[in-house]
Amino acid sequence: MTMDAAAESSESRLSSSQLNKNKPFHNDESCPKEVLPVRGCGSRNTSPSGRIGSRNTSPSRQKVVKTKPRGLDEETVATFGKAVHPDVQMEDNIWAMLPEDLFNEILARVPPFMIFRLRSVCKRWNSILQDNSFLKFHSEVPSHGPCLLTFWKNSQTPQCSVFSLPLKTWYRIPFNFLPQWAFWLVGSSGGLVCFSGLDGLIFRALVCNPLTQTWRTLPSMNYNQQRQLIIVVDRTDKSFKVIATSDIYGDKSLPTEVYDSKIDKWTVHQIMPAVNLCSSKMAYCDSRLYLETLSPLGLMMYRLDSGYWEHIPAKFPRSLLDGYLVAGTQKRLFLVGRIGLYSTLQSMRIWELDHAKIMWVEISRMPPKYFRALLRLSAERFECFGQDNLICFTSWNQGKGLIYDVEKKVWSWIAGCALQSYNSQVCFYEPRFDASVH
Repeated sequence: MTMDAAAESSESRLSSSQLNKNKPFHNDESCPKEVLPVRGCGSRNTSPSGRIGSRNTSPSRQKVVKTKPRGLDEETVATFGKAVHPDVQMEDNIWAMLPEDLFNEILARVPPFMIFRLRSVCKRWNSILQDNSFLKFHSEVPSHGPCLLTFWKNSQTPQCSVFSLPLKTWYRIPFNFLPQWAFWLVGSSGGLVCFSGLDGLIFRALVCNPLTQTWRTLPSMNYNQQRQLIIVVDRTDKSFKVIATSDIYGDKSLPTEVYDSKIDKWTVHQIMPAVNLCSSKMAYCDSRLYLETLSPLGLMMYRLDSGYWEHIPAKFPRSLLDGYLVAGTQKRLFLVGRIGLYSTLQSMRIWELDHAKIMWVEISRMPPKYFRALLRLSAERFECFGQDNLICFTSWNQGKGLIYDVEKKVWSWIAGCALQSYNSQVCFYEPRFDASVH
């Protein structure tokens, strides 16, 4: 490894005191200016490891203290305690001789958010994140796990926070690298995040990688009107596509357009064979885009390989107030929505599409205690989205987030206060350094 130990000895130590000086990600305890780690906003921290200046004891003697965050259901419990390990003084002469391949392999297994913070340690670690050898190792290691990306604007300044489900910690991502458009969050796939908005009077879309702080504007569409978009990343050939679904503009229907990063071009496809306005509630799974249609309520499927729309004759449940399509693993497609005309009789239910029988089959119901805590009024709005077999619910008015694991059949609250902005937009996000916008 070509690293000068004498020049880099003071910079390559991994003590927490060094990393906190110049860290692009913020995860300290101030709220809302800084995004807190795992502690709920405003709740009392009773963990010994959370007290500043407290004496560090052996990890085996650390007690994990559980407490109930304020304002949540009495059955909801968050684990706040974490074992704190003392700073370890690294032997410079040993690490300076570490083979470069081994060094890259070790670094590739560090959680992406921590790697981002290590960029400020030294110039060598700042440049290695663009090194092809490191990116190769990084692309081969298992995914960090699902995260929630929250985007909002504070005084017209873009703000972004990411909640790591594996680490149960919020991280603030600097988002001032994007242009000053009136844009909003479209979604995320394979480490890339898509936005759309108006650049003056022109409707545009852009794709970025929050970790590498790189972005690009997509070419103008053939039909320059505001559209419903979804991004799909193919990690095999390192490309991505953006699908602009059909919509009605004035008295005419607009055809479906697909952007392919390999040719850097939008291509026009079939007009969706429906005379009604299509909904923005979409889900993509198994190379197919599923979309709800309104008036009457129905389901359409778009095959990305052939470029054609098909009608799915699956009847929606009766008394469905608001339905969201959520993509699961493999070919699983879920429908999530409220049932009931009166507030006292409402409930949140989850159905799965039986592809053989072409019908929706109920698989789960939200327990009443979670439903009452998430939506206190029948008229309150909520958002629902998913990744793999995780389904996330967010309440606009309550500022709460709830996750349901379809496989484990477990409901859990999202810790922290980054969802409390009334205009925040949320989606699942997979942090990756090797996701390229080109």
